[in-house]
Amino acid sequence: MIQFTDDCKIGVERIDNEHAHLFSLLNDAYELLQNTEEDYSAKVQALLLELQAYAATHFKHEEDYMIEIRDPELISQRIQHKHFKDKLAEYDFSSIDVSTQRETLLELIDFITKWLYKHILGSDIQIGQFEPMEEWMTQENVFAFTDEYRTGIEMVDLEHEQLFHIIDKANTLVESYNPEFGYDNVMELLNELKEYTEMHFHDEEEYMESIHYDGLAAQQNAHNAFIEKLGSINQLQLDEDPEKYLHDLIDFLTKWLIQHILRMDKQIPVK
Repeated sequence: MIQFTDDCKIGVERIDNEHAHLFSLLNDAYELLQNTEEDYSAKVQALLLELQAYAATHFKHEEDYMIEIRDPELISQRIQHKHFKDKLAEYDFSSIDVSTQRETLLELIDFITKWLYKHILGSDIQIGQFEPMEEWMTQENVFAFTDEYRTGIEMVDLEHEQLFHIIDKANTLVESYNPEFGYDNVMELLNELKEYTEMHFHDEEEYMESIHYDGLAAQQNAHNAFIEKLGSINQLQLDEDPEKYLHDLIDFLTKWLIQHILRMDKQIPVK
């Protein structure tokens, strides 16, 4: 059995109460392990469905609150929430072999326990601790290329849209990460992103040169830093926790690209 202790409270009553209820549901799962019935899979399935529904409701409340206070960690939270929901969706006790129900339930409990503690103490505890975010961060789909990002330079806009598309594909792969072959697929896509980004930066800088843009040097410095980040994969961190490392990398790339477009590229004059 696990306890919802004071160190798990973030100071937002509604969120704390919902976290406490998630712990309560988890303890209900622990109690099912003590069940003496030969087949208790129906009870586990009912609890799993209840947990999925409650978690979805809680995540919405949490994200709505973060939008309200414009918390810059909203994007990261949405990614983590989706990972949790997707993981729970992999379990189905309605047609499980009775001989494996206990082992599978233990596996599920272990995942939920570790995820909850890590998420609350590592992420939720920071809600409200940062400077308010910018408007674009509140978008439901941060990988969507919207009119807000258009510079009015057709070539630049088309290439930006493709960059968003590649990052979106990489994020989708990370979300459905499979340790057996997921790494190779993600790295292949990141290499594609690096190659396309280098081509885009070349095109963009060439355009800026053609109009004698005085912000070219600053753009080149920013471009070089981004390419360096793309090429500097920390293999040790990646091996230790590939999903977290790749999530953090996608998060960085998305934020950098959007901030760069809004703060720098939109200042480039249209020829």
